[in-house]
Amino acid sequence: MKTLTKLVAILFATLFLNNIANAACGKITYANMNWASASLMANVDKIILEKGFGCEVELVPGDTMPSFTSMNEKGAPDVAPELWANSVMNPLKKAVGEKRIHIVNKNPISGLGEGWFVNPAVVEKHGIKTVQDLLKRPDLFPHPEDKSKGAFVGCPAGWGCQLINNQLFKAFEMESKGWKLVDPGSAAGLDASMTKANERGENWVGYYWSPTTLIGKYDMRLLDFGVKWGGDDNWHNCLVKSEQECATPKKSTWVQSEVYSVATDNFKKTAGSDAMKYMKKRIYPGAVMNSMLVYMDANQAEGEDAAMEFMTKHEKIWSKWVSSSVAKKIKAGI
Repeated sequence: MKTLTKLVAILFATLFLNNIANAACGKITYANMNWASASLMANVDKIILEKGFGCEVELVPGDTMPSFTSMNEKGAPDVAPELWANSVMNPLKKAVGEKRIHIVNKNPISGLGEGWFVNPAVVEKHGIKTVQDLLKRPDLFPHPEDKSKGAFVGCPAGWGCQLINNQLFKAFEMESKGWKLVDPGSAAGLDASMTKANERGENWVGYYWSPTTLIGKYDMRLLDFGVKWGGDDNWHNCLVKSEQECATPKKSTWVQSEVYSVATDNFKKTAGSDAMKYMKKRIYPGAVMNSMLVYMDANQAEGEDAAMEFMTKHEKIWSKWVSSSVAKKIKAGI
């Protein structure tokens, strides 16, 4: 009888301690940002924080500027999983300095960024790995209206990257080396240009960014610019401006994309140190993220369904972000 009493006491003590641990993580609001990779991350975080740490996570619609502004001014939502920070860097630094917002992960997706991409065959068959290599071979990318020229596909009119590509095209003296700059007209036109070339087995070079569905689907390769960073003044006061504002652009790499997972001070206090440690460890390999975006596109899957696919298919990845005991709880909970 004494043994039974002890077992019951141990059972109740265990349940009590588990409840205390779960209660340590309260209610959290999460920006479910309106692009695929960020939505996937938000939904994966929801599963892991709820099943593994006992949090109560509410997903709310989000985007870079409105989510950050709300976090900065109102303290909610508590987390933005994929904040492209270049556009909000100054106010973000101020908020971090005042401890209202914390950068919990400076690299949530490896290999993330933007620049000039080519098909894998261009790299593997022709050895083109840098922009310097590219400039010598316009013949590999014949312009549809002038086969004697190489076609470089830039950004659609109205996009900030249009000015940057125009200026880099000039800085690298591409016109004199046999190239023409192509305006795809729209986001759909840019996508169609890459898709058409790949489906036909033709070479393609132009501006794009990762993680994205098309980069994953066609295994597109990011070119090294083959030069050093041209300096902040060259980038911010020339490359991002029109030719009328700056007629003498200098060669440069693309500016480094600063993409963070950020959280409010409320998240740090509410979720606790273990959840903060999870967020710091949570890094998606770029190839895996791109493969998930391909899955989402092919299956018309939203973030919630894609998150379950990720948790099922990539246990070896996410289980390393948490302790073995937490991983067991998560696996049992899904």
